[in-house]
Amino acid sequence: MTATLLYHIASVLLVLFAAGHTFGFLKFKAPTPEGLGVRQAMTDVVFPLRGKNYSYSGFYTGFGLFITIDLLFSACLAWRLGTLAATDPSAIGLLGWAFCGVHVAGIVLSWLFFFPVTAGFSGVVAVCLGAAAWLVK
Repeated sequence: MTATLLYHIASVLLVLFAAGHTFGFLKFKAPTPEGLGVRQAMTDVVFPLRGKNYSYSGFYTGFGLFITIDLLFSACLAWRLGTLAATDPSAIGLLGWAFCGVHVAGIVLSWLFFFPVTAGFSGVVAVCLGAAAWLVK
């Protein structure tokens, strides 16, 4: 398996991850009355800051969409690194390992705060990125 193929596989997985993340967080409904109450409170509690009103629900949605954009950027970066691996591997340098490290951190955060499927996706992406960085060295 080549570094180019591994980076391109990671890119496709990151697009799927972005789609799953977006659908999941936008459609998530708490399974308990207490959870539904927290969600409603996030919407109902509004506070002014510098002349604008904000809610925790808005922060939740904004951060969720920010993560989607970050995952899509990561997919673009992985694809570009795959192209560079084939044409100019020396241009990748430490960036390949740093990119892998970001996704290893994602495994830990996913395991601690989210769901096993999220940690699994992060793990497969990190393995692809790590193997690709190893092959490029």
